[in-house]
Amino acid sequence: MKEAIRLEHLTKQFGAVTAIDGLTLSVEHGEIFGIVGPDGSGKSTLMRLLTGIMDPTSGDAWVNGHHVATHSEAVKEDIGYMSQRFGLYEDLTVMENIRFYADIYGVSRREWRDRIERLLAFSDLTPFKKRMAGNLSGGMKQKLGLVCALIHTPKILFLDEPTNGVDPLSRREFWRILEQLLQQNVTIFVSTAYLDEAERCHRIGLLHHGQLLGVGTPHEVKRLMRGAVIQIRTNEPREVFHLLRAKQGTQAANLFGDRVHVVSEQPQAMMEEIRKTLDAAGISNLGLRVAEPSLEDVFISVLAEKQGVAPDDQP
Repeated sequence: MKEAIRLEHLTKQFGAVTAIDGLTLSVEHGEIFGIVGPDGSGKSTLMRLLTGIMDPTSGDAWVNGHHVATHSEAVKEDIGYMSQRFGLYEDLTVMENIRFYADIYGVSRREWRDRIERLLAFSDLTPFKKRMAGNLSGGMKQKLGLVCALIHTPKILFLDEPTNGVDPLSRREFWRILEQLLQQNVTIFVSTAYLDEAERCHRIGLLHHGQLLGVGTPHEVKRLMRGAVIQIRTNEPREVFHLLRAKQGTQAANLFGDRVHVVSEQPQAMMEEIRKTLDAAGISNLGLRVAEPSLEDVFISVLAEKQGVAPDDQP
């Protein structure tokens, strides 16, 4: 099979709730593919389906040529999987955790000796190999979880929100390690709620209520957005954010630090309206311009279009 991962009309239902709704998708060998979506979008369910932990209600999926339902054991031999709550043992040291997972995956002692040292160096954990896992920082725990998932040299790595709750510096370090894995021909399928992380993926899929709203490179996905992004820079971003939402009665204004983004198909007219609104409220305007859309802007715009709300009806 050419693709590392292939889905055809994959569906998972829990009673009356459809968690994954007829997904068709392919992931090539050697790419980082990101599933992007908020909590409740179906990311974790999709991970469990593709790793053979859960059977689909209907449809099919193959991982490295193995059908996830009929050959789930073969799937598990070829993959590494790091769930949101990876099962590290906090009363074991870093080295003891890695050896434990080596035993689970059936890695022989001769194989894991060299492999462990390489992975420890790769993840910058060598100085901490005797430290109890419970005494590691959040970022170091995530790196240890990744090492444990890699100990058997998987062909495809599944990571379910691996940097959730980790500080920004540790997140960047974790992604540096993932990018190095590509040099070893590892395919990475990662879910994230952080849209800045999605920019690091070769391709992404926007997932909402189990449905894909768009698939492509980050640049291609940005082109799905109707209209332009207006960026407002102000000393009172939260006040502007709430003011624009209240004035227009929709959810389209987005807050980005000291900036607020608004999407419109008529940006010049919208900018003039925003200026008048801010002046009337006595709020200072430090800058108003058309800006490059973020993936979060795109996600909200595409979702609004799907729900039948025009961009000009949003801020």
